[in-house]
Amino acid sequence: MTATLARRRGRIVRRASELIGRTPLFELTRTGTGTRLLLKLEQFNPTGSAKVRMAREMVLHAERAGLLRPGGHIVEPTSGNTGTGLALVALERGYTFTAVVDGHAARDKLRAMRALGARLVFVDGGDGGPSTVARRRKAAEIAAATGAYWPDQHNNPGNGAGYRDLAAELRADLDTDVDWLIGAVGTGGSLCGTVGELRRHGSRVRTIGVEPAGSIIFGGAGSPYWQSGAGSPAGFEVGRNVDYRHIDEGCKVADADAFATARVVARRTGLLLGGTAGAAIHTALHRLLRVPRGGTVVVLACDAGEKYLDSVYDDAWLLERGLLDHLAHQRIARLLAAYDDSVGLAATDLERTGT
Repeated sequence: MTATLARRRGRIVRRASELIGRTPLFELTRTGTGTRLLLKLEQFNPTGSAKVRMAREMVLHAERAGLLRPGGHIVEPTSGNTGTGLALVALERGYTFTAVVDGHAARDKLRAMRALGARLVFVDGGDGGPSTVARRRKAAEIAAATGAYWPDQHNNPGNGAGYRDLAAELRADLDTDVDWLIGAVGTGGSLCGTVGELRRHGSRVRTIGVEPAGSIIFGGAGSPYWQSGAGSPAGFEVGRNVDYRHIDEGCKVADADAFATARVVARRTGLLLGGTAGAAIHTALHRLLRVPRGGTVVVLACDAGEKYLDSVYDDAWLLERGLLDHLAHQRIARLLAAYDDSVGLAATDLERTGT
């Protein structure tokens, strides 16, 4: 049993990192055939994101390998969630942390990193899209000049290993196998690390990796996109943690559809989710009817929506970028209503037939 699962029954802890994991599963909807769509709500981790799992593991991996010494310096290019996780782990373990960022990151993520003591170094985002290549170049320069440790989340084996506990939590919390696991793909660690561990324990789970339209992870020409924390822009070399052996299907979701889904889910449930979670849920909702009767679909909802109140949940921000699509909102709302109706019809048929 892992350290996270073995945590003592009491809720008194001495470090925020001890609160990592044991995040809840939330049933968003189900069909009349008993197939259910569950959200793994990673926003209940400290820092409000799944990425704190792998941030901790990458630091521990570096310590075990002798790559980080007491009082050391960590540098990492980040869109925000990994950086916030590294900032937390760095302050707990006595390291300084420099985050290489751009204007594509949500402002509240930048504020959170600063609040946790991180130094921010900005690079130019150019057309407003993610400047992943430029961030990596700057991080390499800082590491070379200062001797800082650069974890390189796209290629660090500690990334995927950080999600072994997530897989263990799914196995512990469900009374059945996961039929489909769906998640946004950026570095690839959360989806590939989780499914790799599930399959190591005999799961027959199938997976869908979701990226923004305009990302190049699953092929196609690159173009700007606004989903923060997922995808790879044109010119970026996809890292080793995107393990295509563990991704059965790749799917692209437009920004407007991703953001509309997150907003409809917020109005339906009161849960604020990030835009990449919206993209994954959008994909899951359209897959649900193709899952066998009584199946289980799990979406990795990787971060909290409170970080996006001035973007995904702000009408003016969406309008300025041509992303406020009322028809997309209506399509998702109708799809959820149709699933609700199918459950009601199934119950009526059961009462009528007595079977």
